[in-house]
Amino acid sequence: MVATTTSLDSKVPESGVGSRGRSELKIALRNLVRNKGAMIGAAIMTLLALSAILAPALAPYDPLHISIDERLQPPGAKNLLGTDQLGRDILSRILHGGRLSLVLGLVSVSIGGSLGTLVGLVSGYYGGAVDDITMRIVEVFMAMPRVLLALVIAFALGPSLVNLMIAVGVGQAPTYVRLVRGAVLSAKGELYVEAARMIGVPRFKIMFRHLLPNVLGPVVVVSTLALGWAILNAATLSFLGMGVQPPTPEWGNMISDGRGKMAVAWWVAFFPGMAIMASVLGLNLLGDGLRDALDPKLRSR
Repeated sequence: MVATTTSLDSKVPESGVGSRGRSELKIALRNLVRNKGAMIGAAIMTLLALSAILAPALAPYDPLHISIDERLQPPGAKNLLGTDQLGRDILSRILHGGRLSLVLGLVSVSIGGSLGTLVGLVSGYYGGAVDDITMRIVEVFMAMPRVLLALVIAFALGPSLVNLMIAVGVGQAPTYVRLVRGAVLSAKGELYVEAARMIGVPRFKIMFRHLLPNVLGPVVVVSTLALGWAILNAATLSFLGMGVQPPTPEWGNMISDGRGKMAVAWWVAFFPGMAIMASVLGLNLLGDGLRDALDPKLRSR
């Protein structure tokens, strides 16, 4: 009886596995490469990622070096993007701040995506009271704007780098919960899930081996878009003083430093703002391209 169950379990179809899954992946990659917007977004993010990784080599000066004699110098040959109110080189601070902003975004999305996917998977599969309670809690969170929710969490935890990542990540988790729950509700009635359930495959195995592959595509797309929002939200919290604290270079607190000097030193806030805009634009273009490439309905058009 045990041997029969094992044999049947091995024959349960698994979504996204095998030659069909590999064929669909090749089609998606080909369509992604053909998408000009996605390629522009990928190029922007590649450039930003490389500049962040190579920041110590590319930065012309120490981002924390103070030179009062050179404060508020406009963009020029010595300081390509000018200096701030303490004479610190803005280009060097943007490069080093990019490292922190990208890490903040990646860690925050990882926290929100992992938490939201797990909760949505459990809620969609078990249904009933578990689903009802979970979705009522999620609806309360979603009634608040993500940046406001992150601000409340950051305020409760206190201003620090770790708390900022947790706040932004938890603020994005409800989006993943709804996405994964909807995908699981659609998939759990499929034949391969029913077959796995009938032969006694454990629920944990059904959720993570048979259902989880169905939601990975949409989660990847949402994560790409969410990364841009995470960078923007992290910068917003730092701008408000609830995120990365000075003198650590971070795009949000750099804009905060220059907000009162726009009339006399526009470059102090302008260039960090352009860095945020470029990263969000690149991620949105890439995310839209991934959505078009992975969605079968859009691929067929």
